[in-house]
Amino acid sequence: MSDLLRWSPFERRSPFELMEPFRRLFESDPEKSMIRVEEEVKNNELTVRAELPGIDPEKDVEISVSEGQLHIRAERREKTEEKDTEKGRYRSEFRYGSFFRSVPLPKGVKDEDIKATYKDGVLEVKAPVPETPAETPAQKIQITRG
Repeated sequence: MSDLLRWSPFERRSPFELMEPFRRLFESDPEKSMIRVEEEVKNNELTVRAELPGIDPEKDVEISVSEGQLHIRAERREKTEEKDTEKGRYRSEFRYGSFFRSVPLPKGVKDEDIKATYKDGVLEVKAPVPETPAETPAQKIQITRG
């Protein structure tokens, strides 16, 4: 009989290791599913930096614009494997999840002017912000009796 058929999930595993899936379930935080971002407007340019380590930006990230909002969606897929050839054991764990963040865009930003780059786990999105015209002072309107 092969080792895979005789192996028991409770064999030589600590109680803490057995509780790990339940801990992750109950400690889940909705904020963890949000992408952390940093926003800055400097010299009439909006820069949004998003932490997205360990992903392939060409396959796992989608950037879109709608209703004056910049939308960043990402998906992470991780796989870990542990092999103990001496004892004939194999363990594999998969983790995956979707992450989303919306950032309001300043008025006048044009979709076609938005550019994005990815380096060292940071997605950087830049958009030129048009100068806002100076507001004209309020003018008083005369009322005539008719």
